[in-house]
Amino acid sequence: MTAIPFVRDLDVVHGRCDQVSPLVRRVVADNPSLFTYLGTGTYLVGRGDVVVIDAGPALGAHVEAVLAALEPGEHITDLVVTHTHTDHSPATAMLQERTGAPSWGFGPHGLVAPDDPTDRVEFGDPEADGEPKPERAAGAEAPEELREGADLHFSPDHVLRHGDVLEGPGWTLEAVHTPGHTSNHLCLALREERALFTGDHVMGWSTSVIGPPDGDLGQYLASLRLLLDRDDAVYWPTHGPPITDPRPFVRAFLDHRAERERQVLDGLAAGPATLVELVPTIYADVAKGLWRPAAASTFANLLKLVAEGVVVCDDDRPRRRSRYRLA
Repeated sequence: MTAIPFVRDLDVVHGRCDQVSPLVRRVVADNPSLFTYLGTGTYLVGRGDVVVIDAGPALGAHVEAVLAALEPGEHITDLVVTHTHTDHSPATAMLQERTGAPSWGFGPHGLVAPDDPTDRVEFGDPEADGEPKPERAAGAEAPEELREGADLHFSPDHVLRHGDVLEGPGWTLEAVHTPGHTSNHLCLALREERALFTGDHVMGWSTSVIGPPDGDLGQYLASLRLLLDRDDAVYWPTHGPPITDPRPFVRAFLDHRAERERQVLDGLAAGPATLVELVPTIYADVAKGLWRPAAASTFANLLKLVAEGVVVCDDDRPRRRSRYRLA
């Protein structure tokens, strides 16, 4: 497999404000988990009039820490959301109550999969096989309501589309629509520092989970290729440390996804198979506690291949428990 140059070293004290660049401060929420790594990083951009990117989860202590990060005389003028997952957007409403600042985003959450107990995939009890549970795999336990899921309550006061610009004294943010992880995912480019706030689109510590139906692998790959045409000098993900050499990192992500697709096709070349049969082979070198999120990305790959006519499904529509075969 392609060696992705992961960067995972980050000095984190939850609630502490760190000045990470001349225009950017970061406060990390106390919500570490499988999906959030060491926690959600909320960014404060500018001086005086400050814009907040990804207010974070609904944690009162985190909201207080963000407000405490303001210098005397400063105030929050705008609240921008990269996407509507529960570790990114819920605290926006809490900060609005305290500041009156308007919210900005691409839109409300997109498609949500209906709860269908007949279409769930299970890989047994990870702990029975000596493996950690998924939320412990990242070294921490997160309450159920703080794990990554759809935030169906958020709807922005103002819509940001691709290329739209939000400005304040000394800072300029350009919206870059990067669907894939979610349909409403945005990156934000800080022109003054050639910096890109990448949300969950590109993270240094891990690849992103693409969870259908709102997550779409084809869109995600196109959004990665979009970044290759940009000249950003640094990425600031919402989780984990900055990425200071972006282009090789993005190319490695694209190569990695192509290799995963080849693994899916190789698995089906051996005969028709289900997700439960494919994942243990494709992710044999990954802890079993991570196979469920891996199954989401594998399902996204199967949906892409079905849409391209390369793979067919035995059911009338692709489901997680369906059996797939090469066309």
